[in-house]
Amino acid sequence: MNKSAIIQARIDPEVKNKAQKILNKLNISMSEAISIFLTQVSLNKGIPFEVRIPNDLTEETLRKSEKGEELHEVSGIKQLFKELNS
Repeated sequence: MNKSAIIQARIDPEVKNKAQKILNKLNISMSEAISIFLTQVSLNKGIPFEVRIPNDLTEETLRKSEKGEELHEVSGIKQLFKELNS
């Protein structure tokens, strides 16, 4: 496949840097990641994941979890399933 189209995009430098660190660990270039995303958009005929605004409870929960607040820990998988099934 001829890869000659060029895309330019402006993005928050912090978002780019965080993404670049993850892509480096995956041994994927930024160009390859963008190509994967656009291929999935084409195959799915839309964004390949759900995009929506979280409700207030979800937003607050995400904010707390990012800060490490109010996290629930279990000692292992058995305890996790025991708690989930009770």
